[in-house]
Amino acid sequence: MKIPILRLGKVLLTSIQVDLADADALLFQDDLVRKIVDIEAMGVAIDITALEVVDSFMARVINDTASMARLLGAEVVVCGVQPFVAMTLVEMGRDLIGADCAFNLEQGLKMLQARIAVRGDAVLAQEDGDATRAPD
Repeated sequence: MKIPILRLGKVLLTSIQVDLADADALLFQDDLVRKIVDIEAMGVAIDITALEVVDSFMARVINDTASMARLLGAEVVVCGVQPFVAMTLVEMGRDLIGADCAFNLEQGLKMLQARIAVRGDAVLAQEDGDATRAPD
């Protein structure tokens, strides 16, 4: 199953709505990392609100994906971790160390916007955008 990845400017938004088989989770990871490179994303929001269960493999995939995204220069926020998922991750000794977490998608996007606003490359991206505009 392919997970949609939406583009909002230089931010990618993806929402995992169903439990993924291991192969699908790896496909999601590959698709997201490629999309980050393709658009030179500055931020990624991964919404897992709909997931009631996250097994150790899926936790590792989310963590590794966040780490890969950060290595590529994108800020990452995982949104909507359900209470039972949080308890299970802690009991398994897993943590989402490659990304910060937000209560919901709205909060996550605000976190990303704030982080991107203070980055030096955010200014460069704005300057590039200005340079490509036609003079007034």
